[in-house]
Amino acid sequence: MVVGVCRIELHFPEGHSLKSKRQILSSLKARLCRTFKVSVAELGDHDLWQRSVLGIACIANESSHVNRVLDQAMNMIRGTPTLELLDFRIELL
Repeated sequence: MVVGVCRIELHFPEGHSLKSKRQILSSLKARLCRTFKVSVAELGDHDLWQRSVLGIACIANESSHVNRVLDQAMNMIRGTPTLELLDFRIELL
């Protein structure tokens, strides 16, 4: 069993309130869960309007599959026009 964990730092350049940030995050988390069958949670910067830290977890039998799923999830995040990807780190356990 291989567990992949990805920590992501995001910036919302057009975020003007916590409500707008929550709407963007809620949509993104639902899309990631539905598309890639991963678990997603907001890990930090809860009270900041324009920043967030997300965590994504994936479990599979092979590390290549976990790596592929997390890479595809990162590509989806990069392609989201309402946010900027500041930093990310992928770890396989």
